[in-house]
Amino acid sequence: MKKYKYIISGLTFILFIIITLYGILFSPNIKLQKDKIFIDVPRNITVDSLSAILAPYLKNKTTFKLAAKLKRFKKPYRGRYEINNMMNNNSLINLIRIGKNVEVRVTFNNQNSIPELAGRISHLIEPDSLDLLQVMTDAEFVREKGFSQDNILLMYIPDTYRFFYNTSSEKFRAKMWQAYRKFWTEKRRQQAEKLGLTPVKVGILASIIQKESTKSSELPRIAGVYLNRLKKGMLLQADPTVVYAYRQQYGKDLVIKRVLNKHKAVDSPYNTYKYAGLPPGPICMPDIQAIKAVLNYEKHQYYYFVADFNKPGYHIFSKTLGEHNHRAGQYHKSLNKHGIYH
Repeated sequence: MKKYKYIISGLTFILFIIITLYGILFSPNIKLQKDKIFIDVPRNITVDSLSAILAPYLKNKTTFKLAAKLKRFKKPYRGRYEINNMMNNNSLINLIRIGKNVEVRVTFNNQNSIPELAGRISHLIEPDSLDLLQVMTDAEFVREKGFSQDNILLMYIPDTYRFFYNTSSEKFRAKMWQAYRKFWTEKRRQQAEKLGLTPVKVGILASIIQKESTKSSELPRIAGVYLNRLKKGMLLQADPTVVYAYRQQYGKDLVIKRVLNKHKAVDSPYNTYKYAGLPPGPICMPDIQAIKAVLNYEKHQYYYFVADFNKPGYHIFSKTLGEHNHRAGQYHKSLNKHGIYH
């Protein structure tokens, strides 16, 4: 009889251990005020440090640590993870052990320099802006891919991409290079070649026409004007390049509503009133629409255009300098009338 009592006691104890272990591993241990949240786990973190990060969301921090020991969990995988109220210690540990990161949407379309772009991306994936900047401007990579430090921004085609949060700077750059190559299809390269331009030069011109007008319907016509000037060997004389050059030298936050002679006098390779051809790099990040406007430019005989004061955002186009000067004079009188002198 005693023998059976010992057996029953032993089985009861074993059952108790099993139930306890099951509870430690599989009982829900997350408490959230919402359905789900995201947590960021940095690199080279310990289980104790991970517990501290998770503490505000755990019902029982002790059972999480016990579960980590039971599962011999010693090395959390860096990344961003989604957790919810249905999770237990076992599923939580498995999630972080295998590095099942969430995907993040990375969108950019108006960063006007590599440092600006690096800053934008650093808020979306793990690498910091300095690490991204160093990788994105790496001299060997830039040269190998046929760019320069002046125009490497053009490799980053503005769009929405998907990355895992823990994507490295190198992998981010590699995916952007793949996206650039995918965008510049053989057909688009042939279109550029017919214009006497490379993809980089198309991007530079696209950045200028993008700054010239906010009206998408005008972009192909403006592109046609500048291509006509390039074919004829004329100076581009693009006001946005002057504004860009002046701000680069005297302050990027300067507000310039009217381009004056002092602006046109700035000595910079970006000043297309002084230097022939295209500038060495883009004056902004051109969007896909502007690039397509260059490749599919409007064929016409216009060489000049001036802002239409009566239709803000639009322009009046001219075929001759005399016609243009007359319209430009009217435009400047309108500026004076409204007190816009600089």
